[in-house]
Amino acid sequence: MTGPATLPLRFAGFVLWYIGQVFRSAGMVLRDVATPGRQATPRVVRVPLQSWTDAQVAGIGALITLTPGTLTLGVVERDGGRDLLVHSMYDPDNPSAVAALRDMEARMLNAVTIRGGFRP
Repeated sequence: MTGPATLPLRFAGFVLWYIGQVFRSAGMVLRDVATPGRQATPRVVRVPLQSWTDAQVAGIGALITLTPGTLTLGVVERDGGRDLLVHSMYDPDNPSAVAALRDMEARMLNAVTIRGGFRP
């Protein structure tokens, strides 16, 4: 279900989902700090972006940085688009880190674009 009439519902759904992700991530960080040993598997990944405007790129970068355990390091231009460099602390491997970040971006784009899609 997409279109201008569904934008408020899609946005509200995304906000609720994102709040859940923040709490989940904060729980992982808290558990890592409060228990012996180290649960972290730090890595830097390059995430190909579907976002096409500067505002969308800034938005996903900010959402990633606000999520505990992740940090946006920068944007790299490439032919046909941009990639985001992200430091991730708790993903088991690079493909799962990229998949989780791309899922967040897809949900954000669905919540903030009129038709709920990616590129026009």
